[in-house]
Amino acid sequence: MSDIHPTAIIDPSAIIGAGTRIGPYCIIGAGVELGPDCHLHGHVTIMGPTKIGTGNEFYPYASIGQRTQDLKYAGEPTFLEIGVRNCFREFVTVNRATAPHGKTIVGSYGNFLAYAHIAHDCIVGDHVIFSNNGTLGGHVIVGDYVIIGGLSAVHQFCRIGEHAMIGGCTKIVQDVPSFMIADGNPAEIRGINQAGLERRGFSVEDIKELRNAYKTIYRSSLNTAQAVEALEKKHESSAFIKELLNFIKESKRGIIK
Repeated sequence: MSDIHPTAIIDPSAIIGAGTRIGPYCIIGAGVELGPDCHLHGHVTIMGPTKIGTGNEFYPYASIGQRTQDLKYAGEPTFLEIGVRNCFREFVTVNRATAPHGKTIVGSYGNFLAYAHIAHDCIVGDHVIFSNNGTLGGHVIVGDYVIIGGLSAVHQFCRIGEHAMIGGCTKIVQDVPSFMIADGNPAEIRGINQAGLERRGFSVEDIKELRNAYKTIYRSSLNTAQAVEALEKKHESSAFIKELLNFIKESKRGIIK
């Protein structure tokens, strides 16, 4: 059984999972599928088509699954999918996609602080943290274990690699390579995210290799292509170096220097 406050307004087509608690004055629209054991504290709005997994928590005035803010949108069916056990704090906004049958995707175990925004067609990984007012433009891809500092904004079509960190009040207009810290306006790569990597169990040797790769890419006389070539020859067996180099080679906007 679900616990639904009598002031909540729920469309008859919505699917509410067992054990889900829906607080006062929440609105659940048509096409919403809300998984088991979720908790909507009150004044939460969720519109569909949206599919939400188990154990997600939504604080007051979160607005989830509203139509894209992209002016190209013409009313076609678009979607939002959210994984399991995320926390969406007050006034967080997550929009559906723009293109017909497109999806905005949010992973699992994320913590989205007040006023964070995930725009249309974004793909957000697992175990991320968005500090207050962390904002994504459309079509942004965010890897696992990324931390986005407060009052920071990511331009549309940028990518943030896994285990990267964005400092507070930072403007991101190009890709941030995996394992790095980007900070400032304009943003610069300041070094590897050493504290974060240590907390997540990276070995001393792995961190040393990533630090040396950072120095080759950002502190040597080599340009980016030359640095990638040199590191590929030197670190053929390192999975983390390979991830870093593949991220750089796949970049369409270029990487932050």
